[in-house]
Amino acid sequence: MKILHTGDWHLGKRLDNFSRLEEQREVLAELCVLADEHQADAIIIAGDLFDNFNPAVEALELLYRTLRTLSQNGRRPVIAIAGNHDSPDRIDAPDIIARECGIIFVGYPKAHIKPYVIPSGFSVTNSAPGFLEIQLPDIPYPMRVLHTPYANELRLKQYLGLEGKEQKLNELLKAHWTELADQYCDVSGVNLLTTHLYVSQRGGELLEEPEGEKPIKIGNAELIYSDCIPEQIQYTALGHLHRYQRIGGHRSPVVYPSSPLAYSFSEAGQKKGIVMVELSPQTDAQFTFVPLESGRNLQRKRFEDIEETISWLRSNPYALVELTLVSDEFINSADLKRIHEAHDGIIHIIPVIRSQTPTNTTNKMVNLEQDLDVLFKDYFQYKYAQQPNAEIMDLLKEVINNNTNTED
Repeated sequence: MKILHTGDWHLGKRLDNFSRLEEQREVLAELCVLADEHQADAIIIAGDLFDNFNPAVEALELLYRTLRTLSQNGRRPVIAIAGNHDSPDRIDAPDIIARECGIIFVGYPKAHIKPYVIPSGFSVTNSAPGFLEIQLPDIPYPMRVLHTPYANELRLKQYLGLEGKEQKLNELLKAHWTELADQYCDVSGVNLLTTHLYVSQRGGELLEEPEGEKPIKIGNAELIYSDCIPEQIQYTALGHLHRYQRIGGHRSPVVYPSSPLAYSFSEAGQKKGIVMVELSPQTDAQFTFVPLESGRNLQRKRFEDIEETISWLRSNPYALVELTLVSDEFINSADLKRIHEAHDGIIHIIPVIRSQTPTNTTNKMVNLEQDLDVLFKDYFQYKYAQQPNAEIMDLLKEVINNNTNTED
């Protein structure tokens, strides 16, 4: 059995004010092609389908079109769980229609997917809260999936019975997963777990959550250890962290597949992709990272020369760029205009003024009765060891005049 593992699509996400929707269309189209090329029998999407609780219409449309393509109109099961960016109500809302198309949405912990059959497709042959068993028409053994979408403390209390801070989340999830695995996950099928949580190896290095991500891990309160996963599980499909990585601490693979695109500059240089998993009963899972090529690369660049900056920008038109510009004085508006005209993907420009040691380090009294522009020049000289240029002074005057004009 071949399973495609992906997650953290974050449909609708922007990089500052820059839309990534067209890139998301391209990369998900590539993902669909890879699913067919690798002859995936099932798809697991491990949470964060959207970037917020109220996604735009374009993001919704992109999700449903992609899932329908992946499901091959019901011949291939697609299991999609909610992440911490998703509204569980929204994920569950299209459930009845989606299931007829082969798409199984799981919004809440302990969701119960009742058995059903898709004509000329797969069937859900057994289920319980937090568990489902799927039989594919061309494979003689079933696929069992333990599923735990992201849950905040309130939902954990409601669905899993978490009682107060003294009861550790690890203990609760271990008991829940172990009970399901002991009852349903024997050696006659393949056994998987999918969840959207912050998972780490006990005693191992703590992994960094993505920059700009809604944090799950607060201290160690929400940290789940991989040794909580039952021994019967042959592969754990994780979501939340955006870098491809395998978590140690369990005999079978526990894997974050990566997000399909780099969504913050802390992810610049990371290779994005999917994971293809091969499974059969009573064997070790074999998994392969398959790179995705679509989408614009994120680049963090540092320059000290304007001409060199512009040359690099023109040579890398498809990148999205965070520029750090080092200079002795503030960049003038003419050079800034040239920089922006050279590239349409500049997200941030960070000016860095070289520090200059003032010749006079003694403290002096400041005459607060001076005009505001004189005070500003004194402060600027103290702060940056140089006088402000004419453009900065004009900006100061504009601010002063606006404040004066708006006073009652």
